[in-house]
Amino acid sequence: MPSLRTFRVRELLMRELGEILRREIPVETSGLVNIHDVIMSADLRSATIFVGILGTPAQKKHTGALLKKLSPHIRGQLGRNISLRYTPTLRFVMDDSIVEGDRVIALLEQIEKDLPKE
Repeated sequence: MPSLRTFRVRELLMRELGEILRREIPVETSGLVNIHDVIMSADLRSATIFVGILGTPAQKKHTGALLKKLSPHIRGQLGRNISLRYTPTLRFVMDDSIVEGDRVIALLEQIEKDLPKE
């Protein structure tokens, strides 16, 4: 079970990374970037950021490459904005769970609509 400190650092990273991504990544070419979750290592030196992108497949591909390229710059911005002993290394992972959840809900609604009435 994560400690209270890990939870608080995770929440701080989610908030600050959201602001940094809002400033650094243009919506027109990259779509809308959302941070779904942040998982911290036990020593708080690395973070895995689960990112969702609302946009076309081309925008998703572009944004994935852009996040990988800008990762050191984003880490530097993060280090200037927050006060931690170590600025965590960042690893961005594309997360399509919301899109998949919407697809499952649409399928369930279609099945419910197709069921015979009693």
